[in-house]
Amino acid sequence: MAENLLAIDNGTQSVRGLIFDPRGNLLYKSRIMIEPYFSSAPGLAEQDPEIFWKAICEACHGLWAQGVDKASIAAVSLTTQRSTLINVDKYGKPLRPAIHWLDQRRTEGLKPLGGAWGAAFKVAGASGTVAYLQAEAEANWLRTNQPEIWKATYKFLFLSGYLTYRLVGRFADSVGCQVGYIPFDYKKQDWEALWGWKWQAVPMDKNLLPDLIPVASQIGEITPEAAKATGIPVGVKLIAAAADKATEVLGAGCLEPNIGCLSYGTTATINTTHKKYIEVIPLIPPYPAAIPGQYSFEIQIYRGYWMVTWFKQEFGLREQGLAEAQGIEPETLFDDLVSAVPPGSEGLVLQPYWSPGLVFPGPEARGAIIGFSDVTTRAHIYRAILEGLAYALREGAERTARRSGIPITELRVAGGGSQSEAAMQLTADVFGLPASRPHVYEASGLGAAMDASVGIGIHPNFSTAIKEMTRIRDTFEPDGKVHARYDELYFGVYRKMYKRLQPLYQFMMKK
Repeated sequence: MAENLLAIDNGTQSVRGLIFDPRGNLLYKSRIMIEPYFSSAPGLAEQDPEIFWKAICEACHGLWAQGVDKASIAAVSLTTQRSTLINVDKYGKPLRPAIHWLDQRRTEGLKPLGGAWGAAFKVAGASGTVAYLQAEAEANWLRTNQPEIWKATYKFLFLSGYLTYRLVGRFADSVGCQVGYIPFDYKKQDWEALWGWKWQAVPMDKNLLPDLIPVASQIGEITPEAAKATGIPVGVKLIAAAADKATEVLGAGCLEPNIGCLSYGTTATINTTHKKYIEVIPLIPPYPAAIPGQYSFEIQIYRGYWMVTWFKQEFGLREQGLAEAQGIEPETLFDDLVSAVPPGSEGLVLQPYWSPGLVFPGPEARGAIIGFSDVTTRAHIYRAILEGLAYALREGAERTARRSGIPITELRVAGGGSQSEAAMQLTADVFGLPASRPHVYEASGLGAAMDASVGIGIHPNFSTAIKEMTRIRDTFEPDGKVHARYDELYFGVYRKMYKRLQPLYQFMMKK
């Protein structure tokens, strides 16, 4: 009987093909590394869409090479990086490279919203927020700078929608994948009503957008063309999952709003799952959860654990050399750096705003490290990076709790950074809460598989799926004395840094 689940996870740096059983055990894994993007000018990040599709095909064939029984696959689900956009013609052929989610292009000088909507936002003091959305929207850049491409566009798709088309031959996408600057109503989880303000902010024909399919519903079946390319049997159902952060939250078992899910990935986030729509930051909506009709309250640190990669490249040559000689990952040796420095990094405090935000922290934000002394070493800087990320996510957790009225009482940690014992203990100590890791590292893939399991009836609902398919690998309890030291630095230094430094950031933004 077919009961195993194939989850395809297209991340920023790799594509994984994952086979899970109904108990959430990872049976097989095939990973294909990809170059995240290429850049033809400063700030631009693009990629050939065929790179993503070929990596999916390779990942699937890697599974078959391991002996996976294709007949055991009951359904397929797809989760991808968010906000990577692709223009295609009516045959699904890309018209230009994909605009990657790390792309920083902006379109300045667009006409502000007028009429009733413009007046309403002006009264509410939100005109700046709307202007930011207009400038950031990739569709506005394309319409302004590449009008011939925009005119030729038949569908404007996220990466998830493009790959869905390649798999099932339908221009459709999951509701749970709609995260970006598009006319999407995050409260109703559908395209914006035609009279809504987003059609003025990001003008486009609604027909350019794909059909929306609810999470855990069938999008289509694997076509003969896709079967030939991937090896997935013809006719296997593709079940709508959600974007990778949302499925990671589900795969970590975070169904209740008191459980915070920290993602230590390229972008570091804290998410909680709620049934009620609340904007934790005004005009910044909660994203669709990987559970139908629910919301994922998210605070993100844009280049979060990318900072660890930055440290490794700029300061970690010694560890990289030793790791290569010993046949281990460099991050294992970085844990030794953390252990070499006391909690609080002897007064070195880092604010991890290496890339700005819209409201939190603000478009003028910069990263900062203060408290250098004659004892400061590489180890202090590395520990301060981990502590600064934990401080920022704690601040986000507190903001979420204030807005929702539901305190966060326990943590799940997923993503690459969760594999560090030192980072896990440090997280528990900064928050003063137990921090647990899911039983599998591939939490986003597991969440996608869970969507498929409910979608085809292997599990009757998400409560059962979480009970059957998720569990805790280990838990790190906070050290009371260390937590007290972190509280001193968090309230006494970290929380005050941004306000004190903000005038300097604003000055540096002046041309």
